[in-house]
Amino acid sequence: MAKLKQRTVTILYYDITSLELNHEIATFPQKEQGRVIISDEFKKGKSIIAVCDGEVSVLNKIGDRIE
Repeated sequence: MAKLKQRTVTILYYDITSLELNHEIATFPQKEQGRVIISDEFKKGKSIIAVCDGEVSVLNKIGDRIE
C-alpha cells in the first residue's frame, strides 16, 4: 500500500458538551481523491461543521463580538 500524502486543514467544530464553536489546525492523511481521513480519536466529543484547506485565521465566531 502506498504511503498517504499529508494535508494541513482547519476544522470548525462544536464541542458537544459545551456547544462552543471551536477551530483547530491539524494535519491528516489524504486519500487519492483529496479527502482527508480524520481519526475517530479527533472526532470524539466534536460535531464537525467544516473542513477548510490549509491554515485559516478565524477572526471571530458566533458570540465573539457581543458588546
